[in-house]
Amino acid sequence: METLRFLGMCLLAVGVFGLSYHYALRLIDWFEAKQTETRDYIQQRLALMFIEIEPKKLMIYMFSGSFGLGGLIFILFLPNLVLSIICGLVVGVLGWKSLRPVVDMLYRRRMSKFVLQLVDALALMSNGLKSGLSVVQAMSLVVEEMPNPVKQEFNLVLNQNKLGVSLEEAFSNLAQRIPAEDVEMFVTAVNILKETGGNLSETFDTIVLTIRERIKVENKISALTAQGFYQGMVVIAVPPLLFLIMYQNDPEFVQPLFTSPIGWAIVLGIILLEIIGFFVIMKVVRIDV
Repeated sequence: METLRFLGMCLLAVGVFGLSYHYALRLIDWFEAKQTETRDYIQQRLALMFIEIEPKKLMIYMFSGSFGLGGLIFILFLPNLVLSIICGLVVGVLGWKSLRPVVDMLYRRRMSKFVLQLVDALALMSNGLKSGLSVVQAMSLVVEEMPNPVKQEFNLVLNQNKLGVSLEEAFSNLAQRIPAEDVEMFVTAVNILKETGGNLSETFDTIVLTIRERIKVENKISALTAQGFYQGMVVIAVPPLLFLIMYQNDPEFVQPLFTSPIGWAIVLGIILLEIIGFFVIMKVVRIDV
């Protein structure tokens, strides 16, 4: 009887180990695929911003900014093991998930800066064309006079053209790197007029006027929505400020938030609601032109 029981326990242990090993491998494969996808996406975005970084270094930075920060939070909240695990996991996951939005934000900021500089660049090209320069010579003038990022992008267009890429294709590559409506309008106008003929300098002046009017409208909308944005930020800041005031006046009153499971659940719920509220406010005040 004891032998049968022992054999049964051994078979059960082997079965549990086999299932755990099987699903652990699948989990590891899924995690590796996800981290490779995230790394490649971030590396591609950084390359579009002319930031070169090795994949190994990028992975080190990614793990340091997510799991490294989560481990630090875990250590800071010790010896409360449950709270340390919860806070460490939350910070680690948020750190990992926030990498792509942060890189996307930097990329959009660079696009906006390029569009703003495009106004002066097109005005400079228009004056160059009026003085008898070709499109390539006018772009060389922009590269010499203008700062980054328009200098980097136009210089890349010129380098591609020197390597044998047609100017139309080089401009199309520019529109793919900077997927903005104003850039698409500029590239389309140049490519069409180079094939059909026309006055490029007048077209550039028209594009400059269009971009400037659109920027005026965007600035007006930003001014009108700024009040709603800052009101939302004040509402989001109320819970943590209230907690600090209560903790300063009566620490024992707020102590259960960090010493009981119900308190941990409340704190986690507050954090999640704060994050959701931030994204809802950003969605409401953002108006596309």
